Amino acid sequence: MIYSVRGENIEVTPAIREYVEKKIAKLERYFTEAPDAKVYVNLRFNPDKTSKVEVTIPLQNLVLRAEETNSDMYAAIDLIGDKLERQIRKHKTKVNRKFRETGAVPFQLTNPATEVHDEDEFELVRTKRFDLKPMDSEEAILQMNMLGHNFYVFTNADTNRTNVVYRRKDGRYGLIEAQ
Repeated sequence: MIYSVRGENIEVTPAIREYVEKKIAKLERYFTEAPDAKVYVNLRFNPDKTSKVEVTIPLQNLVLRAEETNSDMYAAIDLIGDKLERQIRKHKTKVNRKFRETGAVPFQLTNPATEVHDEDEFELVRTKRFDLKPMDSEEAILQMNMLGHNFYVFTNADTNRTNVVYRRKDGRYGLIEAQ
């Protein structure tokens, strides 16, 4: 794996870099092939004396992402490793279960004993259909706030493409543009 470790309000020392690489490298055992997977790690030290660790691993059919805030940066890195491991096992279990019926298994765990049974089945409980009204992102944010939702799907009037505005954890807004 190729690591890109950067720090905000903190100097990334060789000890921190080595600890991050050691913890994230444990995830390689879940892949039969991990060809040059890139790992983006962002370490942030906040003014309130907490540390936030964000890890993103873009793979071919999946983006693994986790973030953790803790007063101890090393503890946050440990928790991130556990979160990513759960995500990988959950994803592989679901994909393997889906393709078992067809006889093809696209992902093979290097150690089949690590396969877990998913307790958190995704249950679709409601389907909504609606027309996408052309509007700009500011109008979409107003509509989202009026509805009291955390996201809003709309057609961008300028590009005529489907976009999503959403409320971020920090209270600001984000925009997702379909390509």
